[in-house]
Amino acid sequence: MARKNLLASITATMGDDVDRGALSASEARASYTRRGASRSMIQSLDELAETSMRVLDGEAVISLDPGDLDGSFVADRIGDDDEAFQSLKEAIRHSGQSTPILVRPHPTDDGRYMIVFGHRRARAARELGLKVRAVVKPLADIEHVIAQGQENTARADLTFIEKAIFANRLQRSGMSRDVLKTALTVDDSLLSRMLSVAEAVPDAVLDALGAAKGIGRDRWEELKKLLLNPSVSARARETVEEQAFVACETDEAKFLFLLSTLKSAGKSNRRLKQARGSTAWTPSDKSVTVLATPKGNGLIMEFGNPKGKSFGQWLSSNLESLFEQYSSSEEKQKTGD
Repeated sequence: MARKNLLASITATMGDDVDRGALSASEARASYTRRGASRSMIQSLDELAETSMRVLDGEAVISLDPGDLDGSFVADRIGDDDEAFQSLKEAIRHSGQSTPILVRPHPTDDGRYMIVFGHRRARAARELGLKVRAVVKPLADIEHVIAQGQENTARADLTFIEKAIFANRLQRSGMSRDVLKTALTVDDSLLSRMLSVAEAVPDAVLDALGAAKGIGRDRWEELKKLLLNPSVSARARETVEEQAFVACETDEAKFLFLLSTLKSAGKSNRRLKQARGSTAWTPSDKSVTVLATPKGNGLIMEFGNPKGKSFGQWLSSNLESLFEQYSSSEEKQKTGD
């Protein structure tokens, strides 16, 4: 089935159930969610998934002012890979825009367009002062997100967490699970795992970690399990504001730093519960945890969290001066000075 006819058939299918012109975009999404997907709609979704990458075939390409374009109503990226964007920008500068973007007439702002996919190409054209080559298609929200999700899935450059957040945003916008699965090309099991991660990780932590290239589903699920503990979740929000975290050079390094910190904090908390008579100390920035446990006539001290090792080493190298301070304090107590 040609893409042009396919989109027309989906539009017709939706028209049988709802007068699209009578509903706003958000009302249409809510109406669809309440009804659930009809059999004909599910079939149309399957057909759309199979042919979505042919959306631009045989369509007229026009030039648009980037200033007339707005982003998709559901973002699918966290930030932007500056190095990759600069490479794209230079390619467009030297060779022009080889592939048009897809836009739809803006659903609420006459004379403007909403980008379905091709946000980075549009941004590059805007920064270069160029018109952007585009195909204009009148799409409903469901068609929009499926085309957007399928295009990004085909490019395979979105990370696991970006896909998970995209799925969560679609769900919050009122889209059904059938639409989510079609847009992301995933089954029920993987979709559930994506949504569980996106919902468990606090927004502040997601924003701080970014796209986390190089971090796959297993690591994110490991982090999610830790964050199910409210105290660990609170510790995570504190950690992403600390200088040691901010100083990490890559998203991957930040993720691994956070994961290590939370795992260490969890171990320290367990030891605190297990150790009778132990005392614990931590500074206001939570960068060090010191656990002192009496043992016989002695005392065992354990150092945890990011600066625990370096602080312990510093103490070891300054024992003589510290002991002198201790002895002086003891002497003053004896003399009453």
